[in-house]
Amino acid sequence: MDLSASFKKLKEGFHTSFWIANGMELFERLAYYGQATILSIFLRDHLKFNELQAGQLSSIFGGLIYLLPIFAGALADKFGFKKAFSFAFGVLATGYFLIGSTGMKIFSGLYYRIDLYWLLAIILIFTAIGGSFIKPSVLGTVALSTTNETKSLGYAIYYWLVNIGAAIGPLLAFFVRDIFGIEFVYLVSAISCGLMFLITRIFYKNPPAQSENSKQELKTVIINLFKVLKNFRFITFLLIFGLYWVLFWQFFIIIPFYISDYISTEAPIELILSTGAWTIILFQIPVNRLTKNISTQKAIIIGFILATIAWLMWFFVLPLTNGNFINAFGTKIPIAIPVIILGIFTFSIGEQTQAPRFYEYVADLAPKGQAALFQGYAFLPIAIAWGFGGAFGGWVYQTFKHQPQIIFLIMSGIGLLATLLMLIYNNLAIRTSQKK
Repeated sequence: MDLSASFKKLKEGFHTSFWIANGMELFERLAYYGQATILSIFLRDHLKFNELQAGQLSSIFGGLIYLLPIFAGALADKFGFKKAFSFAFGVLATGYFLIGSTGMKIFSGLYYRIDLYWLLAIILIFTAIGGSFIKPSVLGTVALSTTNETKSLGYAIYYWLVNIGAAIGPLLAFFVRDIFGIEFVYLVSAISCGLMFLITRIFYKNPPAQSENSKQELKTVIINLFKVLKNFRFITFLLIFGLYWVLFWQFFIIIPFYISDYISTEAPIELILSTGAWTIILFQIPVNRLTKNISTQKAIIIGFILATIAWLMWFFVLPLTNGNFINAFGTKIPIAIPVIILGIFTFSIGEQTQAPRFYEYVADLAPKGQAALFQGYAFLPIAIAWGFGGAFGGWVYQTFKHQPQIIFLIMSGIGLLATLLMLIYNNLAIRTSQKK
């Protein structure tokens, strides 16, 4: 088969809706991560909440946006992806604008007599409901707009674009915060989602219809949720993995607070936090090749160990770097910034090592005939970690803000506990398999 024929076959393997949906996902991730990198700082330094309140509000948003797709996916399948995308982007555009408006002087009179904490809680819940429809709609589109030959490549393209959005969003947020003010980052996120609403209405078309047998009513999803909850082994695995994601989400809670308080309020927080996304973009393929022959259990343990090492590095090194500077290309940079970047890089290498294997592990744990059901709940550890981790991180930082070593020690302890529990879990799982 010549090159032109191969290209034609590849082109025919993707429905037009595939490219439109993935393009919209890029802009949605740009909007999400742009605001996520500054949310805790916006809540604390701009709206004057304390660290615990900022963490609680972050937990509400992050927890729901990863938990609700379990149910949103059933609705998106029932009513069609075009309607789901339209609802999602319309709500996201409105929600991001409302979040930003609480910090804009022009709207200060409107919010003067309102309890801003509860108002923001309502706005964040509203925004999360809209955002929860994005992932199932995009992944559903990928599944239905590719062929058996192009499906694997389709998911790779999806993952790549997600991380490009996660890398560009913070970069854009940095410039907007520096030039216009932190509250206008949310305006940019709102505009991005508003444009995607128009793209949906004008260009997006539902992919070839999904078979009736694969559709699930919301009632079925709820019933299946309880079926999964009865599987003690699977739930134990998810809870242990939740500890890993608790550490990850502190990049958006503890690390921004630390940078602002101990390095500089002018430090490029957004650019620092984008290290993880850029690492995935640049190193995902090499890491996959290097670890392809490692067992799933070992790959997951390596991911946990590297996550722990990142926090241990900060525990031992960061307290010693305050006030010290190095000269890079004629610019003075706090030594703490490269140390934080190195920690995020280390964590991200571990994430790339374990993340693909996580889904393999979930498939292995699923009883016969329930593989798809179990994969549907693979985001539960992330939801649990965000729902708990934001408030927990805010409380830890507020309690020990004058003793950052204790903060990093606590997070290192969580990493060590997660690694130990996963080792015990793997050992018991192997014994159980051998008995069978």
